[in-house]
Amino acid sequence: MIKTSITLQELRKKIYIKAKADKSHRFWGLYVHICKMETLEEAYRLAKANNGAHGLDKITFDDIEQTGRQQFLQNIHEDLINDSYQPQRNRIVEIPKANGKTRKLGIANIRDRVVQVATKLILEPVFEADFQDGSYGYRPKRTAHQAIERVAQAIVNAKTRVIDLDLRAYFDTVKHHILLRKVAERVSDEKILRLLKQMLKAGGKEGVPQGSGLSPLLSNIYLNEVDKMLEKAKEATREGKYTHIEYTRFADDAVILVDEHQRYDWLWEGIRKRLFEELNKLKVEINEEKTKFLDLNKGESFGFLGFDFRKVKSLTGKWRANYQPKMQARLNLMGKIRDVFKRLESQPLTRVRDIINPILRGWVQYFRVGHSSKTFGYIKDWLTRKIRRHLKKAKRLKGFGWNLWSTKGLYAIYNIYSDFNISPRKVSPTR
Repeated sequence: MIKTSITLQELRKKIYIKAKADKSHRFWGLYVHICKMETLEEAYRLAKANNGAHGLDKITFDDIEQTGRQQFLQNIHEDLINDSYQPQRNRIVEIPKANGKTRKLGIANIRDRVVQVATKLILEPVFEADFQDGSYGYRPKRTAHQAIERVAQAIVNAKTRVIDLDLRAYFDTVKHHILLRKVAERVSDEKILRLLKQMLKAGGKEGVPQGSGLSPLLSNIYLNEVDKMLEKAKEATREGKYTHIEYTRFADDAVILVDEHQRYDWLWEGIRKRLFEELNKLKVEINEEKTKFLDLNKGESFGFLGFDFRKVKSLTGKWRANYQPKMQARLNLMGKIRDVFKRLESQPLTRVRDIINPILRGWVQYFRVGHSSKTFGYIKDWLTRKIRRHLKKAKRLKGFGWNLWSTKGLYAIYNIYSDFNISPRKVSPTR
């Protein structure tokens, strides 16, 4: 009887079930699954779907498709099997940030990107079984919107003392020896540990390169002990169905919320102390200038995943969480669209539309949760004026043409994105 080979999906499921059932089990023999052509083909598909830029070798996905994808993957397969694979240095790109500073992005060659994603495909189910409920960043079946709703629900449930945590250059300062030790607690495969060490060293003496297909998983592994500490505190102070602490982390962006009642002052102080202790063990620095300790009952607010959170009273007198796009998010969108109109000042509106529609669609779909209607109204009014001025300039005329075209007609005729509706809220006010 011939036994059929296990598929990648089935393998990942089996690994996860075993890891979930036995928290002390250390996996071995996983390296061979990274080397399999099926894994490499799926890794290539996922890497290509991201459509990232080329690395230092300047080889693009188009180049690979033209010369032969199968042979490209076969070469990687042979290098991995023969233990001759050696990752190359990343191409470093500095991305401007809103505060005038830059963020370093490490862009690997496509060859290395495929190996990174293949490694993630095999290791992810091992560590998914260990990750905590409050961790949402770049995990299967978890989204930023779920993280946002969790924070909003905590505010509704009277957890209004907030630690808005900011980690100083987190991705750039991850200590390799600590990270590898954490991986080794669950993986006893020496070849995988060596491969991970090679990948990490290719990015520098410390840190995990942002832009790597593997870095989100590794960064979650690194901070998992912090999540465990918060989870234990949450359960240890639970009173039936009531909890007095909540936390939500999305990669290196985290907030911790504590019960507003004064009898939990000790918990507020204790969590702050334990948080600093756990991060100190990891050699992770807190950015004291940006980390905030807030009380929403005093009218203070904080930002998380692009939203500004505060506690407000509804028209019916009930307290609720109010979350809407941060001012900087709105300014960033307007800046992008303004640049398009300026660049294409002499071009037809249809050409402008083809560029701004994807920008608008992505931005609105992300921010259409919560209480964004006022911001959406402002954006649409501003956009409408930009559209009208563009058309009037084309006729060498002044003004906005309010008497020439109806706003609804303009959006319909030129097929400009106009779906500025808000999704139903999942977080209800307190009674």
